[in-house]
Amino acid sequence: MTSQAVLDRNTISLNGTLYPLKRPVQRHLASIYPGKVVVGDTGRDSNPNASPLARSDWSGGIGLFKDEGVSPQPRSFFSTCSLRYKSLTLPGLEVETAASGATGTFTVGVIGELDDEIYAAFGSSVRKYDFGADSWGSSLHTLPEVATDVLSNVRMGGTVYLIFAHTGGYTYFDGTTWTNDSKDAKYLAFWADKLYGIDKTGLLWNASTIGTETNDAQLPLPDDTVTALFQARDAAGTVILYAATKVGLFAHDNTNTKWVATEVDFPVHPDGGRGTVKWRDSVHTPAGLGIYKFINGANSAVLTIEGPDRDDGMPSGKGGTIVQLVNSHNDLLAVNDATVGYDHRTKLTTFVSRGMRKHRGVTMNPNEGFSSILGLNDMGWEVKFLSASTDKAISYAMVSSAYGKYLLWFGMGERVSYIEVPSEIVNPNEISTLPYAASAQDISPWYNIGQMEVNKLGLQLRVETLDLSSTETVKVSIAYDLVDTDTVLGTITTNGVTTYVLPDTTTPAGKTFLWFRITIDLARGTTTTKTPQMVNWTMEYRKKLPEKWGFGVALDLTKDDYHGKTPADLRADIVTAVGSEVLLPFLWRDDASGVSTFYVDVAQADGLEYTGHDQRGDVNLVLVER
Repeated sequence: MTSQAVLDRNTISLNGTLYPLKRPVQRHLASIYPGKVVVGDTGRDSNPNASPLARSDWSGGIGLFKDEGVSPQPRSFFSTCSLRYKSLTLPGLEVETAASGATGTFTVGVIGELDDEIYAAFGSSVRKYDFGADSWGSSLHTLPEVATDVLSNVRMGGTVYLIFAHTGGYTYFDGTTWTNDSKDAKYLAFWADKLYGIDKTGLLWNASTIGTETNDAQLPLPDDTVTALFQARDAAGTVILYAATKVGLFAHDNTNTKWVATEVDFPVHPDGGRGTVKWRDSVHTPAGLGIYKFINGANSAVLTIEGPDRDDGMPSGKGGTIVQLVNSHNDLLAVNDATVGYDHRTKLTTFVSRGMRKHRGVTMNPNEGFSSILGLNDMGWEVKFLSASTDKAISYAMVSSAYGKYLLWFGMGERVSYIEVPSEIVNPNEISTLPYAASAQDISPWYNIGQMEVNKLGLQLRVETLDLSSTETVKVSIAYDLVDTDTVLGTITTNGVTTYVLPDTTTPAGKTFLWFRITIDLARGTTTTKTPQMVNWTMEYRKKLPEKWGFGVALDLTKDDYHGKTPADLRADIVTAVGSEVLLPFLWRDDASGVSTFYVDVAQADGLEYTGHDQRGDVNLVLVER
């Protein structure tokens, strides 16, 4: 039923029927929330005129693009800050060691340790690091081919060796003599007092005495399919050898000298299984930017996913492929090479056990990005290091306590760097010797505070900081409505609470938004052991419902005939209006343009009626827009 023009005084039109009024239409605002009810002492959300969204925890890791909850999760979309403490702090300081002195075009192949000292293969040139002098010295040995794997501190026959694998064989060093062996070995492992190697064809061999090898088992796969050799427990709890491949894991049957396929299998992936390791109670095997976590047990196996590609993954330019996993005390470290993007036609969709989320391995458009080292603990992923260049891959990493320091060593391009990593959980308020990076940035998820149906009016942002000075600073920026453009609110140099009025102090009228995001930039001065801390922030806002109107109308049904309808006819039309399942057009003016027509529900109806055959009386209606 369409509305019609109302030309008479004291008349309304509801659902196309004209009704006379006893008094003017009473109009009121219906789109308001009920007042807050406070029981007992007041709390954070007791203010009747504003609500808060507060965040004081960043320990949940990265990978969350949108947070649609009423309370913020302790997660970021992307961050180069340290996320291992509730406050935001700077990450560890990268120290780039001196140039190796090797000539030609090369990358750092592998890094190993022998007798509390670090060795690295710069292309085929092996050199030892002098920590005090920051020098790699002269070349100690030239490998027959570029190194593909390394074993550190392996004791065989009473001698401790450093062993390099390469496609031309393997090379071992006892601290005095370098020996090249021509037995092909792409990857190495030490198990059951034997040295094991596997070549690019998947042929496994073993040596009880270094330099004397015996062929063992052949993988039933094509050449160049094997990607790692390591040891872990089988279903019975016995430690055995495993081979990681581009299609899954294979277990070594030592009694029958053969490889046996496990439950961990997936579609072929060009980098599947690279750098697979056992960490704590599980095997962790990567496929692109995804990681499978495999726990073997008696008559059962548990397979879950844990890679940084979960949830909303990594931002554009920060993706890549995991080329190595590394053990440390507090984190499983992932070496992520983002220098080469995948062809968009390469797809890997992996489904795991029922009831679990699925993840798609790296399915990226071709692009170059920033390589990184990521760390996973029980809470989530943290960026330990992010390259400043898109043309240098992080090729290899290891954690060592050489030189009396617990350091993460890694090769990037032609140089080796290290970062001091804590061997225990560290509270930045209680430690004064850890060196920090010069700067870092945290990008929060987009928040809609649990409601998509209403806009919010941001009133002010309150920020609490600690350990600040004129050189240790916190810069705060904000963005709105999924537009990747940040507005800088200010740079803080003093401890305590700083309040930013929105949108700014010149126009403190508030800022309307559906979504908002906070970006924090931390920076320090020349003292490397100082870090600013972002303690918490609170957004104060009001919920802004779209305006909806309510109307009170008192209908006069005392006239025997009104525009051709009796009181009985009008009462029947009112009953029809009350029972309508759609909104009804309502107006009380000449509405040629349609701007004065409202679509309403009948929310309430009451009135007076005469008895017998007399249908006259009056009716009070409450009409509400929806």
